[in-house]
Amino acid sequence: MAPTLTSYGSPSVGAIMLRLITFMLLALAALSPRAADDYPEIKWEALVPKDWDPARDLKGLDLATLKDSDPRAMEALQKMKEAWDNAPVEPGLNGKKVRIAGFAIPLERKGDKATEFLLVPYFGACIHSPPPPANQIIHAVAKKAVSGMKSMDTVWVSGTLGLQRANTPWGAAGYRLTVERVTPYEMPKRK
Repeated sequence: MAPTLTSYGSPSVGAIMLRLITFMLLALAALSPRAADDYPEIKWEALVPKDWDPARDLKGLDLATLKDSDPRAMEALQKMKEAWDNAPVEPGLNGKKVRIAGFAIPLERKGDKATEFLLVPYFGACIHSPPPPANQIIHAVAKKAVSGMKSMDTVWVSGTLGLQRANTPWGAAGYRLTVERVTPYEMPKRK
């Protein structure tokens, strides 16, 4: 529908409203896909440098032949802990906007609101078992407190990744995520 002209040669109020509504709908349609692309999804594997071998220092040691009390087993365990606490991060991720799913472990709370939490790749990490390598623990700092977060909640977290290490009571984190958005995790729909 072409705009109609009034007797003065300018578009009618209806034509202007139609243009305005069309513009707003096009703007909203353009923003929706872009918002999702602002935080591309990454998998936990992307956080681990391709050349990192955490078992490098244990090569040649047959762990199956060692008893728990064997000093060589204790030494191997200490080497593995040091390797995991000092696990390298992927430098190419510094400053990247990401969206990642994981399990939350609240660190700082004010009532039922969490302002800082760890994000880990599997249930029980840091709590029921030794912590994962530092490059598999993200220290998440929310700009706006997250309500109702419980330990081991599964969430999607979107924000900007940094390479700042943090030592926490639950393990060493190799990454810091400035959190923009936290949403409950939902299983992807099958196609």
